[in-house]
This record gives sequence, C-alpha cells and structure tokens, in this order.
Amino acid sequence: MIKEKLQYISQGNTKEEQELNIHRALDAGVKWVQVRWKNAPGKELFELCEKSKLQCTEYGAICIINDHIHLAEFVDADGVHLGLDDDTITQARQILGPEKIIGGTANTLEHVLQRIDESCDYIGLGPLRYTPTKEKLSPVLGFEGYQQLIWDLEKRSVKIPAIYAIGGVRLEDVELLQKIGIHGVAVSGQITGRPSVVNEFIKSFK
Repeated sequence: MIKEKLQYISQGNTKEEQELNIHRALDAGVKWVQVRWKNAPGKELFELCEKSKLQCTEYGAICIINDHIHLAEFVDADGVHLGLDDDTITQARQILGPEKIIGGTANTLEHVLQRIDESCDYIGLGPLRYTPTKEKLSPVLGFEGYQQLIWDLEKRSVKIPAIYAIGGVRLEDVELLQKIGIHGVAVSGQITGRPSVVNEFIKSFK
C-alpha cells in the first residue's frame, strides 16, 4: 500500500500557473503530485510534465500524470492516474511496467470492485462534495456514501484497497474520512489557495 496519504492535484489555466502551483506545493511539503491539466496544448503539457517530474525528483516527491500513459512513459513519471473513460489499467501496466503507480477513478461500488479486479495501486473515489475544479462531475458521495461503500466491501469480505477521497476535500474532513476507513486524500483547491495547509494535512493523518 502506498505510504503517502496526501496527493496534490495540480491546478492552473496556463503552463506558468501550473508550474507555480506545483512548485509552491512542493515547497510546502507535498510528497505526491498528480499533474492534471485538462485541454492543455500538447507541447505545453509535455513541457509541464517534463519539468514537474524533474522538480518532484529534486524534492523527493512522487510525480504521476493524469490520463496520458505514453506521456508518463516518455518523461519517466512515477505513474499515471486514469479516469473511467480513459485507457485501461491493463494497458497502462503493459506500457509502464510493474513498478509504476497506476491509480484509477471510481464513483460507485461497482467501479471500486472493477478497479480492485484490475489491480490498480490506488483508487481515487469521489467526489466527496461539489468542486468547481472538475468538469462533468460524478454524483456527489458525501461521507455517507463513503461509509456505505466501505460497509459493502466488508460485507463481501473484500480487502479494503488504498482508497483516496477526492473532490472538494478539505482539511477538516480528514479525521472523519480516516474513521470511515479511507486511506488518504487527493486535494487541489485548498492547497492551491493556501500551500501552507500542507503541513496541517500531513499532521492530521494518524
């Protein structure tokens, strides 16, 4: 199971904004970055991923790429995160190999069971609440949705995988999410807006 419990999902409408936000997050102590820039120009996305991988290496942090398996391979990122409509976990494993981190999005129990069957390394489950950072938002789960899903897995005697809450997650949510059985959190907006909150997130994990 992945040791790091806090993942920063990059934010910004330009390459410069993305680079600045990633740098600030790393400076604040983030040890895991997911480079996510939807609808980015191809050349600029490549440059961002290449630079982000180098920066993460300097800071001793994990760097994974959202959606783009071949781009993750080319810049030698630490892995990739795939949505439900992206390429498959199997394809990513064949291309990137057994050592790379491969995460997958989920929104329902069926999705989680699918991701477990696909042997992804972690599951990004959400959204917890409404978030403006993601287009085409899946149905909001809320704390009750997370709890019900964990109970359903336990009823099936399924080993609980490394589930990361995603989508509008805030610092004050961490304690309850951990009590429910969620392994970690993926955060974008709150860290982008106030990078100093990273240390508080890290301290909040038991």
